[in-house]
Amino acid sequence: MNNVTKNWIASSNYDMQTAKAMFETGRYLYVVFICHLAMEKMLKALLSQKYPQDIPPKIHNLLTLAQKAGIKPPDNLKDFFLRIDNVSVVTRYPEDMRALAKDFNKESAKLILSETRKILKWLKQNLKLEK
Repeated sequence: MNNVTKNWIASSNYDMQTAKAMFETGRYLYVVFICHLAMEKMLKALLSQKYPQDIPPKIHNLLTLAQKAGIKPPDNLKDFFLRIDNVSVVTRYPEDMRALAKDFNKESAKLILSETRKILKWLKQNLKLEK
């Protein structure tokens, strides 16, 4: 595995630790944002492994990154890709912080954290397949 790929993986793992810390301190909007970021970085790890001569694109759409990496999430994970892509945008550019705080409470953040862990596990399995 090349160093660029290792760096993307390390950065994704670091982000998941940050998401957990944000959850533990009640900063639920950041859980959503950081979980999306961790998934994005793991997809970029796949891209850097598959295309070591290229820099992964500077985009945030998870399904587009997965497509570029040549992987297709199973239907049960694909729905979450779409959902977190959509909610991540509103956490990046909030129009109404109070409304967002109600939407992203402890329960929803816990679910997002759990689903993100499943996705990252699946993505890491794809990394191993690419060897």
